[in-house]
Amino acid sequence: MTVSSQTSAVPMASALTRWGQLVIGVICMVMIANLQYGWTFFVPGIEKAFGWDRASIQVAFTLFVLFETWLVPIEGWFVDKYGPSFVIFVGGVLCGIGWIMNSYAATLPAYYAAQIIAGIGAGAVYGTCIGTALKWFPDKRGLAAGITAAGFGAGSALTVIPIQAMISASGFQATFFNFGIGQGVIVCLLAFFMKVPKVGQVPAITPNTKVIQNLRQFAPSEIIGPVNFWIVGVAIALAGGLGLWALGMQFYIPLALALLIFGYGGFVVWTRGQAIFTLMYFMFVIVGAGGLMVTANLAPISQDLKIAGVPVTLFGLTMTALTFAATLDRILNGLTRPFFGWVSDHIGRENTMFIAFFLEGLGIFALYKFGSNPLVFVILSGLVFFAWGEIYSLFPSTCTDTFGTKFATTNAGLLYTAKGTAALLVPYTNQIQKMTGSWDTVFIIAAAANILAAVLAIAVLKPWRVKMIARA
Repeated sequence: MTVSSQTSAVPMASALTRWGQLVIGVICMVMIANLQYGWTFFVPGIEKAFGWDRASIQVAFTLFVLFETWLVPIEGWFVDKYGPSFVIFVGGVLCGIGWIMNSYAATLPAYYAAQIIAGIGAGAVYGTCIGTALKWFPDKRGLAAGITAAGFGAGSALTVIPIQAMISASGFQATFFNFGIGQGVIVCLLAFFMKVPKVGQVPAITPNTKVIQNLRQFAPSEIIGPVNFWIVGVAIALAGGLGLWALGMQFYIPLALALLIFGYGGFVVWTRGQAIFTLMYFMFVIVGAGGLMVTANLAPISQDLKIAGVPVTLFGLTMTALTFAATLDRILNGLTRPFFGWVSDHIGRENTMFIAFFLEGLGIFALYKFGSNPLVFVILSGLVFFAWGEIYSLFPSTCTDTFGTKFATTNAGLLYTAKGTAALLVPYTNQIQKMTGSWDTVFIIAAAANILAAVLAIAVLKPWRVKMIARA
């Protein structure tokens, strides 16, 4: 990627300043990583303590991801307008409050409420850090987004063993409380040091033939359509959700909401916004759903396969299969984000998507075939996470390449809501497992979805983006 000079009254920021901002963002991401990736360790304890079925407990995980993702565009708007410090500080406070509430919760609604608050906080931190990285590094966008996202993917690897040890020694309630306070306080302190670049502080870029970038700056309303259409959509969702609740069909509310998003939302974006956004959103959802399913159910899957407590020796280390898999998964889930981000800076976003998504599909299918072996389970689950985590660097950078940097935080946040839509499908994976007695069907569907996304990336998204940017 060619970097051109930029004339401005504001001097170019030093490398120390730019990378220092990236480091602050990474640490913030590490502090909120457990809110998503640590949840699986608390599920067995909650299930045992209260006797609730697993699908009902995992609704709390779905609510966390929904509120982590769907409010990011609003939080991004605040960041683009007022700067990142205040948004990250509030996010840190909410993250801490959410897990403290989890430590006292004794009913499902209480867990749901706590996870909603934690999700809002995590989304504020996540969206701000990613958007800030995209703005500080227009010349290394894939790598910067990947490194920042790596903090969220790999950050919890440092606390896999401490969290499991504290749960065993003190119970899951005390673990929620102590980690909630510690993580929240650190985020709040770091918030005071986060800032965005001024005009002239970062290099201007000239797009190359591998990474095509749009010179036009798209406002969010140009991408997803006028706000009044979405107000109508929210009204439909609320009315439909209340109707299903009144009929005692609460379990089907997430599915109905997902269908509304793809039906009504897809129609609005296709006809009133940028149709290419619907393709990126669809791809994000089908790839994200498989990874979220494994993330939320890693412990239950290993227990159902009766390998969770089986010792596994790899790289000279010996741990139980679940602990080893969880640790390795988080490390690889973090490493993949800057790795594939860097690769995409050199060979193009869509080419990288094809490689990663195809590898993910093969990994999930292999896990379905051979996952009952403890050692193979550890290795293949690591492969699955390595090929999955890159979506959190590839999609934000592709979005910014396509729609410009001026509203990068908000626009990337709009696409990031696809993770929330994917989370709507997670409870139904548990239901499929309960109905069939195994995870086989879930694995096959997830593998097929990733192969489909790989084909769409290279055969549809790539030529479509070229034509769209050429017109702009």
